[in-house]
Amino acid sequence: MADMGSVKHTELGAFLRSRRDRIRPGDVGLPAGPRRRVPGLRRDEVAQLAGASVDYYNELERGAGSQPSEQMIAALARALRLTADERDYLYRLADRPVPVQGGAASHVHPGMLDLLHRMPSTPAQVITDLHVTLVQNPLAVALLGDHSRFQGARASFVHRWFTEADARRLYPEADHEAQSRAFVADLRAAAARRDARDVEATSMIRSLRDTSSEFAALWADHDVAFRRDDRKRIRHPALGLVEVNCLNLFSEDGRQRLLWFTPALGTDSAGLLDLLAVLGTQDVVDPAP
Repeated sequence: MADMGSVKHTELGAFLRSRRDRIRPGDVGLPAGPRRRVPGLRRDEVAQLAGASVDYYNELERGAGSQPSEQMIAALARALRLTADERDYLYRLADRPVPVQGGAASHVHPGMLDLLHRMPSTPAQVITDLHVTLVQNPLAVALLGDHSRFQGARASFVHRWFTEADARRLYPEADHEAQSRAFVADLRAAAARRDARDVEATSMIRSLRDTSSEFAALWADHDVAFRRDDRKRIRHPALGLVEVNCLNLFSEDGRQRLLWFTPALGTDSAGLLDLLAVLGTQDVVDPAP
């Protein structure tokens, strides 16, 4: 990677420091503690929130070290609660292309991110309208696996659902047909809500029609319906079958959704979900969102 010795990268470090200073620990779900030498977040706290090493983050603030990746810039923007304009500015300071809205590095709606961090006892995540997972809380990772690691076309769970057999492993086989129909109907609704010239949605649909006969047949049915409230059965490697209600909160433009999972009434799922915090992150292959 190129050394970050330019004026632009020096400004990147200064910008990170300025944004860090304005965030209070309580804003991001961290305890304030009795003794703090700085009014905002400490460097190690930003590093923790962004999933980076403290040494690496220190180098960034100094305007030194290697050029941060697009994924790291996205993680820092979320950790520091940057606005969309601030996020774009950070990408430009790092000499990285500003990602298109709806992709894996999309800027998470600040209100949704705040709500996500206020739900520590409930599995929750933010996804795009094309089912790209942007951020998950620890319980969502424990229940579903880490979905934010996928890139390119595979970042969309809908794309993986119709192109990769492993993507279906956490739904019982008896539920696959219903899930397929729901995904296609939801995708049609999401695509219609976007601009007709939107490349991301149209290219995804074209690719799925060409590679998946199942998708092509369902798409020809012209069913359309946003996924709002679902009852799902999830096959967890340690807990077994977990029945949950999946609730959705849509952003104003419909591009992002906050999903959270509650135990289904009349089942033992409440106790099973309580065990997630004890079990921690499971080694799960391509679970369903």
